[in-house]
Amino acid sequence: MDEQAIIETEDLTKVYKTQVAVDHVSFNVVQGEVFGFLGPNGAGKTTTILMLLGLTEPTSGKVRVLGVDPTRDSIKVKGMVGYMPENMGFYGDLDAVQSLKFIAELNNIPRDVADERIEAALRTVGLADEARKKVAAYSRGMRQRLGLAELVVKEPKLAFLDEPTLGLDPDATNRMMDLIESLSCEKGMTIVLCSHFLHMVQRLCRRVGIMIKGKMVAQGPMDRLAQEKLGLGAEEYTLEELYMKYFQET
Repeated sequence: MDEQAIIETEDLTKVYKTQVAVDHVSFNVVQGEVFGFLGPNGAGKTTTILMLLGLTEPTSGKVRVLGVDPTRDSIKVKGMVGYMPENMGFYGDLDAVQSLKFIAELNNIPRDVADERIEAALRTVGLADEARKKVAAYSRGMRQRLGLAELVVKEPKLAFLDEPTLGLDPDATNRMMDLIESLSCEKGMTIVLCSHFLHMVQRLCRRVGIMIKGKMVAQGPMDRLAQEKLGLGAEEYTLEELYMKYFQET
C-alpha cells in the first residue's frame, strides 16, 4: 500500500455555541485503504465528515483532503470525493440507467465515457438485469447497490460510506461487503467506512479510528490496538470487545 495520506487532520475542532461537537481530532487515512470510522451516535463522526467534505467550516484546526483544504476549495474536493449516505435518495420515476446518467451529467463526464462506465457499474453491482426498472420499485438492498454504482461511475479517489449495509439481510450484506472490497482492491479507491456493524468493519478494515464524545480516543491498526488494550493477539479478539473496552473507559 502506498502510504500517501489522503486525509490529514490536526486538532480539528467544531463548536456549536457552547457544545463541542468535535474536540481537537487528529487522524489520517492513507491511499487505498478501507478505514473504519467508529463511534456511538452523537460522537461527532458526521460533523467530522461534513468538515472533510467542505460542507461545514471547522472552528479551529487543520484539514487536508487529497492535498486540498476543503474549507477554502470545497468544490474541488467534492469533485474528487464520493459520499454514500445512510439513506440513499433517488428520483423514483427514473430507472437505474437514467439515474446514473444524471449523476454523470452532474459530474461533467463525457457521454461516451459515461455510457461505458454505467454499463460496467451495473454489472459490477449486480443490477444489469434490473437496469430498466424504476427505482421506486427497488428494494433497499438494490438502492444501496445503486448507490455503489454511482461511485463506480464517478470514480472518486476517496469515498465515504455511511452504514452501507443497514437494513440488509445477511446475503445482501455479504454481497455489499464483497462490492466494497472490490472497490478498494480492484479500483484502488480509498474508503472511509462508518458502521455499527463491527464484524463487517473487522473483515474489511486493517485500521480504525474510534470517536467518543467528540474525541478520537483510538486510532491505528486493530491488531496493535487489541494488543495494547486487551493484551490479545490477532486471532483472539473481536472488534466488538475492543470497541466496548474503549467505550466503557471513556
